[in-house]
Amino acid sequence: MIVTIYHNPRCSKSRQALDILMSKGIDPQVVEYLKTPLSALEIKRLLKLLNVTPRQVMRAKEAAEVGLSDPALSDEALVEGLSRHPQVLERPIVVAGNKAVLGRPPEAVLAIL
Repeated sequence: MIVTIYHNPRCSKSRQALDILMSKGIDPQVVEYLKTPLSALEIKRLLKLLNVTPRQVMRAKEAAEVGLSDPALSDEALVEGLSRHPQVLERPIVVAGNKAVLGRPPEAVLAIL
């Protein structure tokens, strides 16, 4: 099974989730989404796997800083905003097969292994 982690190496929770995966013998594909921002299509796929709305994977402070905290914004507008401003995306997100989880807390990644 291929495991992918959408990772920010500067984030302690993201580093902890990566450590958990590696301690379980998993060498995940690491996507540093700040260096390689996700397309709107990729974000929609993650949202579907996570079974969440765009607002549920947005970091509040960062969303406000880039104008994505307006409650009138549609999900489509938020997805486009997340693709333009990857720093707003909560992290880490781990995908294993057709399952995904937000690694907050980092131990949550164990649920999909």
